[in-house]
Amino acid sequence: MTKKMKIIRVCTHDISLGGLMQGQLKFLNQYFEVVGLAADTGQLQQVAEREGIRVIDVPMHREIALGADWKCLWQLRRIFRNERPDVVHANTPKGSLLSMIAAKMAGVKTRIYLVTGLRYKGATGKKRWLLKNMERLTCRFATKVIPEGEGVKRILQEEHITQKPLQVVHYGNINGIDTQYFSRETTEAEHGSRDKIRERIGLKPDDFAFVFIGRMAHDKGMHELAEATRSLKDRYPQLKVILVGRFEQELDPIPEEDKDFLEHDEAVKFVGYQSDVRPFLLAADALAFPSYREGFPNVVMQAGALSLPLLVTDISGCTDIVTDGENGIVIPPRDAKALTDKMEYLMTHPEVCSQLADAARPSIMSRYEQKDLWQALLKMYNSLAEQK
Repeated sequence: MTKKMKIIRVCTHDISLGGLMQGQLKFLNQYFEVVGLAADTGQLQQVAEREGIRVIDVPMHREIALGADWKCLWQLRRIFRNERPDVVHANTPKGSLLSMIAAKMAGVKTRIYLVTGLRYKGATGKKRWLLKNMERLTCRFATKVIPEGEGVKRILQEEHITQKPLQVVHYGNINGIDTQYFSRETTEAEHGSRDKIRERIGLKPDDFAFVFIGRMAHDKGMHELAEATRSLKDRYPQLKVILVGRFEQELDPIPEEDKDFLEHDEAVKFVGYQSDVRPFLLAADALAFPSYREGFPNVVMQAGALSLPLLVTDISGCTDIVTDGENGIVIPPRDAKALTDKMEYLMTHPEVCSQLADAARPSIMSRYEQKDLWQALLKMYNSLAEQK
């Protein structure tokens, strides 16, 4: 019997491993021996049971911590030597850097780096220089570099991060989207009608609700969203903003004034972190996503799959998904006035909202269906097995 190719998939922590690749690991494990490696924050064993794979706990930190990182590097090297994988495939910044170096040291022949969010794009000064060169180093130790989308590919080439050949898998994204799960019909069947969900959130029938889902951090454009809401709420009392997520406390916090406004103002419905975001997408009338940087934002695909007009910034990832005037509206990042103007435009032009909403779901289904991406990954891994 032919031995299955062994693939170790690496993320910095178990939340990313389980959340970013839900279902994908189980699918691939039918054809290969898949091992998940991440720091255990309490969910690693749940990931193992759900995906039917073996997992390895390795403490890793998102931020630079030289002593802990050095220890982690040598632990990864030892694991890779013992496991003898055919492929190490990593896709979060810190986990990717350490695992690409460790895999090279351990003699792993195929080292894949899937480039997602480029963290240096939201940084300045010495930190930007350091993060940018960490990207270059990760790419150098990888044997294959995969950009998550065409926007990331363009940046890697234009900013000379790597000279390696770059090819996006399928149409991009790390895991695609289950459009049956992210649908109005399934959401209403599980959570009740849109009207009932809006009532539970505290929305009135004539309210126009924008939704934001993600980390409440500076580089997600939270200052601009707060400014736009402040500017519009008195003139448009029907304006509401549904906020889903946690406020970033350490890495990139927002100003306290904005945090207080977004937590307590009557125009904002702050609901905190939610494991199932679909009811809040269904309750909304449009997505507002003023981020400064992304790799390939899942929330934009999810909102599109639930037929929301997509208001996003002109950054990599967002413009892979949204075509201005077709399935959404694209504005410059860091521009509170542009965000204000387009939020007002959507509120006052229901016919435009309807046209954008009608185009949103088909645009997602045609390019980012989850099972299609899984098949493309299977094809890529099979080609690596043939080369081996």
